[in-house]
Amino acid sequence: MWVGGIALALGGIFLVRYSIEQGLIGPGLRIVFGALLAAGLMAAGEWTRRRENLSGFIGLPTAHIPSILTAAGTTVAYATVYAAYDLYGFLPPAPAFLLLGAVALSTLAAALLHGPALAALGLIGAYLTPILVAAPVPNYWALYVYLAFVTAAAFALARARLWRWLVIAAIVFGMLWIFPGVDRLASDAIVPHAFHAVIGFALVAIFIVPGLALGPEPIPGRIDEVASTGLAAYLSAAAVLVLATRHDGAALAAFALVAAATVGIAWRAEAAIPAVAASGLLTALVLADWAVPAVFEQLILPGGPAAGAVPEPRFRSVEWHLMFGGTFAVLFGAAGFLAQGRSQGASAPMVWAATAVLAPIAILMALYYRIAGFERSIPFASLALLLAALYATATEILGRRRTLPGLAAAGAIFASGAVAALALALTLALERGWLTIGLALMVPGIAWIAEKRPLPILRWVAAIVMLLVLARVGWEPRIVGRDVGTTPIFNWLLYGYGGPATAFWLGGYLLRRRADDLPTRMLESAAILFTVLLAFTEIRHWMTGGDMYRPHSSLDELGLQVSTGLAIAIGLEHVRARTGSVVHDAGALAVAGLTALAIVVGLGITQNPLSTGREVGGPFLNSILLAYGLPAMLAAVLALVARGRRPQEYRVTAAVFAVGLTLGYLSLEVMRLYQGSVLSLREITEAEQYTHSAIWLLFGVVLLFVGILLRSQPARLASAAVILITVAKVFLLDLAGLQGVFRALSFLGLGLVLVGIGWLYQRLLFPRPTAARASAAPEPSPSS
Repeated sequence: MWVGGIALALGGIFLVRYSIEQGLIGPGLRIVFGALLAAGLMAAGEWTRRRENLSGFIGLPTAHIPSILTAAGTTVAYATVYAAYDLYGFLPPAPAFLLLGAVALSTLAAALLHGPALAALGLIGAYLTPILVAAPVPNYWALYVYLAFVTAAAFALARARLWRWLVIAAIVFGMLWIFPGVDRLASDAIVPHAFHAVIGFALVAIFIVPGLALGPEPIPGRIDEVASTGLAAYLSAAAVLVLATRHDGAALAAFALVAAATVGIAWRAEAAIPAVAASGLLTALVLADWAVPAVFEQLILPGGPAAGAVPEPRFRSVEWHLMFGGTFAVLFGAAGFLAQGRSQGASAPMVWAATAVLAPIAILMALYYRIAGFERSIPFASLALLLAALYATATEILGRRRTLPGLAAAGAIFASGAVAALALALTLALERGWLTIGLALMVPGIAWIAEKRPLPILRWVAAIVMLLVLARVGWEPRIVGRDVGTTPIFNWLLYGYGGPATAFWLGGYLLRRRADDLPTRMLESAAILFTVLLAFTEIRHWMTGGDMYRPHSSLDELGLQVSTGLAIAIGLEHVRARTGSVVHDAGALAVAGLTALAIVVGLGITQNPLSTGREVGGPFLNSILLAYGLPAMLAAVLALVARGRRPQEYRVTAAVFAVGLTLGYLSLEVMRLYQGSVLSLREITEAEQYTHSAIWLLFGVVLLFVGILLRSQPARLASAAVILITVAKVFLLDLAGLQGVFRALSFLGLGLVLVGIGWLYQRLLFPRPTAARASAAPEPSPSS
């Protein structure tokens, strides 16, 4: 049947084309015959429908003859009216517009009898009619009044037949019609656009929202996605109009009307709760758009004698937006709290609570940004503190209520809002560098709330706030730019890195008490990172006199950084032993590995005083002690701490670095005593070369005693390695380089030490067998 209908339509088209090509029918007759054909097809469709009803025969849904005939008739009617207007000029724009609209509405009405296919045809035709008929001067009032009738008809049809697809299609088409000419609207065209957004919103509320006016029956605790989307769509249309008209009064009033109505609708009909979140988000977006451009406009204001001649943007039209923002902050906050306990579902309290928390805070931030810029503002800080107190009170009240679905989660959201508002108050009341600290302080607060109210989303909120702090520090590592100052240690780096590090350590500890999940590990990783950054940036700031971006470093700076890295690795080993965290384990290995790389590359090559030729300072308290002596002791401590905790390879590596750094320190210190503050390999005297051998040999003996006392095999092996190196030096270098008494003393000393070591091993480690047997023999009995 469908193929037959298409064939009939094509045959009619070919017949009309033939008549036009042969000149058999004029334009007027074509229009008349087209209208008659349309009327005849629609009449035939109605006649066949009635015959089917009288006979009791109902056609197949996919091949319904009355629907096919009616659809063909409405198609011919569309084409006839459009041809009379556009092809032949028989109709002016206004009558053509009315006729096309009448055909579209008639088609929608006929869909009640003939099914969804005809409804789709009528809907498409109705919303495309304004595009087909264009007037020289746009008449927005006529357009939007017409669209209001079309949308009302579509919603009424969808409500009667329960066609959700028709509602969605009508909402999409209606939403799109807000955009024509919106970027260049004259003042008299703003009100019709606002009317379109408001009337579309009202029609959704009347026909589509369950439990409201003519809407369907609601299902308790169930969210209606179509109704919520429809309200949010027309809310978005109103917001777009506000942004496009640069906050025109009429557009702002229309948006305020639909935003406030959304709260009332959601209060009355629970199915439309998600629209409240959209309303809060869009309200904050409108205020943010109002706030941000004004701050950038201040950058181009005239200065000098002309300052003040141009009105400052931030002081223009502030009163209305202050009233707007304050009213909606109170509305969202109060409604979100009072709505708690009214629903039997779990999602509604959470949406109300989230809107009550996020919307007022976002509104307050936008108003602060517009009016105060980046400056400290006690009034706005007081408002943020008031919000924190209100949210904390709401948390306490909700905690005392009887248990209902979603109420505990709502209380957790209000508690998080209290922490966020408190952090914002600190940020606004103190210097701008406190923004980093304020955000960081939210993390342990949210972690504590997540422990008391185990809502999984709160753990992720803590992790997200941590990422914001990380992004803030990455944007300006000096926290406050050049204002960081030159004071060592007690400067903004201590607060900007130490505060977040402490907060993240505490937050990670609180989260770990309940679960070792990804948010916990993210906070623990951030705690290690900020601890390392605190130490290294403070060292950099101190050694460069505040010029942290200076391209060069010194031996002292590198030595302090290496010592700090080893100290952090030691601390992480202790923390790892207590927590068993994979993050602490990986952090300890990473810090130790990077520190080892700095020792090899930095202390061994790039900053080695033998290669740089820089002065190392006084005889004992000098750069050598700072860069080699102190790291050597810390590396030895790391090797001892790793006993029983790390594999043998790790402990041996730490011991090798400790021995190597100690040898480097002793050798460079001997060179400093003989050569002065500038060291060189070309000016080594016989006395200095002999001293090197003696010091190395003495160091090997000390290592041997340490290994015996601590029962440490790595220490004894290190002692053997140092003594072997000394033996090689004596036989290869001293034998050829020393003369006279120094060469004799070198070999005498080496020989005595080696003999003494052999004797020591025999006495302490390998007792004589006879002595061992004598000590093990039984004592004689008295009878013998």
